[in-house]
Amino acid sequence: MGRGRSEIKRIDNPTQRQSTFYKRRDGLFKKARELAVLCDVDLLLLLFSASGKLYHYLSPTVPSVKEFVERYEAATHTRVWTDIRQERRAELEKVGQMCELLEKELRFMTVDDGEQYTVPALEVLEHNLEAAMRRVRTEKDRKIGDEINYLDNIIRARQVERYGLCDQLAHAHNLKDVEGGSTSLSHSLDLKLASTSDGWQLDDG
Repeated sequence: MGRGRSEIKRIDNPTQRQSTFYKRRDGLFKKARELAVLCDVDLLLLLFSASGKLYHYLSPTVPSVKEFVERYEAATHTRVWTDIRQERRAELEKVGQMCELLEKELRFMTVDDGEQYTVPALEVLEHNLEAAMRRVRTEKDRKIGDEINYLDNIIRARQVERYGLCDQLAHAHNLKDVEGGSTSLSHSLDLKLASTSDGWQLDDG
């Protein structure tokens, strides 16, 4: 009786999963080498592990990975390999276009006395200036609002501090009054005792 099919699913145990990965990886690369040699085929195998480590195999008949990818691009009419110089050239073109746009906007926002402007050009200039003024006012209002909130917080903190000092001062005065009252009371009791004592001395004489 043959073995039943085992379900293919992710291995939950990390140690067992890593051990299985190494065994299957070695078997896969062995099959790739055998295929390249036995069938005389050009083969490129790329493999990334779960940790991001790269493993690859390139058949001996292929000079380089770049050439292999270029052949793939030509066969599929797709772009996989992009030259860094081309990317930088495209970025420089975008930056140049942005600079030209900014210079054009600056020219529109600057009035030259020696230049003859048409009415539509002046309307565009007026529109740009109004838009710039709105942005400036918005930023100004935001800055003023932040300053007002900052000063309000400082005032509230000073008020709380002042109220705390007032409470401490009032408490100190109350303690002083209580201590002063107890001192006068004890002083009057001492006078009464002294007079009573004097009276007793007079009676004895």
